[in-house]
Amino acid sequence: MSTTLTPREIVSELDRYVIGQREAKKMVAIALRNRWRRQKLDPELRDEIAPKNIIMIGPTGVGKTEIARRLAKLAGSPFFKVEATKFTEVGYVGRDVESMVRDLMEIGVSMVREEEIKRVKVKAEANAEERLLDLLLPIKKTPSEFGTGEVESTHDSTREKLRKLWREGKLDDRFVEVSVKAQGPHVEIMAMPGLEDMEMQFRDMFSRIFPKRKKTKKVRVKQAYELLVQEESERLVDMDKVIEIAKERVEQSGIIFIDEIDKICGGSGQTKADVSREGVQRDLLPVVEGCVVNTKYGMIRTDHILFIAAGAFHYSKPSDLVPELQGRFPLRVELKALTKDDFYRILTEPQNALTKQYKALLATEGIEIEFTDSALKEISAFAQKINDETENIGARRLYTIMEKILSDLSFEAPERRGEKVVIDEAYVREQLKDVQEDRDLSRYIL
Repeated sequence: MSTTLTPREIVSELDRYVIGQREAKKMVAIALRNRWRRQKLDPELRDEIAPKNIIMIGPTGVGKTEIARRLAKLAGSPFFKVEATKFTEVGYVGRDVESMVRDLMEIGVSMVREEEIKRVKVKAEANAEERLLDLLLPIKKTPSEFGTGEVESTHDSTREKLRKLWREGKLDDRFVEVSVKAQGPHVEIMAMPGLEDMEMQFRDMFSRIFPKRKKTKKVRVKQAYELLVQEESERLVDMDKVIEIAKERVEQSGIIFIDEIDKICGGSGQTKADVSREGVQRDLLPVVEGCVVNTKYGMIRTDHILFIAAGAFHYSKPSDLVPELQGRFPLRVELKALTKDDFYRILTEPQNALTKQYKALLATEGIEIEFTDSALKEISAFAQKINDETENIGARRLYTIMEKILSDLSFEAPERRGEKVVIDEAYVREQLKDVQEDRDLSRYIL
């Protein structure tokens, strides 16, 4: 557990990226803090305390996924999102539900490996520099009229001069020959659903049959250095240690976000499709409850992975899930549909607000844009209106509207370098005039 933030501080951090939805933020903040509390307990009691899995109920685009993703980032936890509709009962066409744990472990290994690469970066760069100098100035063992000491001294002097030139960037365009890993034959393996274990065994077998070979490649000095840094980093990183840390992190702080869980709820009439959906729920049960999943990195226990499920539940409700699965998600929270006031805050408050993104993008073309307050209110009101009249897609509606408003400016940007453009209420109305006047058109365009 990498964070010691209090629940109030966690909510405050989430507020920087997600507007509103305070109840959902409080619930995930408590879940995260409980992980920290659990680590403080005696091992015997610690193993008995399972995470309280959560179901988030609410329409699309209100922040369900973003809350879970930001929570994982805050905690430094491996995070994997999957749609429940990707899975079907074993025997039907689909994916084995255990594959989400394997995917989470892959993410955990990548995360820890990146951390280890950063840790050894300085040493890797120093080693790479020495290897680069060896390429630029190979030691030639030839007879000389000078003594051995004089040869070494001359070589060292030349080497230091080359080091100075390299650090000043004066050797970047020179070519050297460097050994790089050659790609082995590409083997595409298609595994049947439920046979992922066999797929992993085949991949390991082929990697042993076709080990990575090396080939000599002529590249510029700067590129050679980057290749050498990468190779030295891989050499310095202990992958056994990486896997061990990743396994611990996945098992103790991993988060799996199961979206669209409402789509596998059975309805009142038990059709064949409903039976399939119930089969998926029963396949999910052991993984959520706690079991051991075989991955290519070893056995992974799921007992303490936090599962957050989400769904709109327009045509079903959490009580339509099989009772056993309901019991594995004891915490429920409803997220509210967004209003024009929420849209206004989304456009102005978060660190990654759309307005800030567009300003930065167009600034690369030398164009300064400024949004007036009245323009942002007009955009917010229009987003709510379109959501009310068509399908409610929440904050994602803002992406479509903003792109429509700024499409002409984005297209003309290279020819308008140096201009300052004020996006006011009149500008917004002019850009949205055609879709405002034609309701049918707005359904297609926005």
